Amino acid sequence: MRRKQDLPQKDCVQCQRPFTWRKKWARCWDEVRFCSERCRREAKQHSTPRRQEHEQHD
Repeated sequence: MRRKQDLPQKDCVQCQRPFTWRKKWARCWDEVRFCSERCRREAKQHSTPRRQEHEQHD
């Protein structure tokens, strides 16, 4: 059986903190980029350009 110390680690793209492999990521570990849903949402918010408000004409 594997020890927790032996599990692979990555750094989160958003917060730059290390995180370890989880069983739910077993099939897609190569594609995992974020440590949590919060980091994934924050990255998504920062990458989409904000809408510019239209100027009102008198």
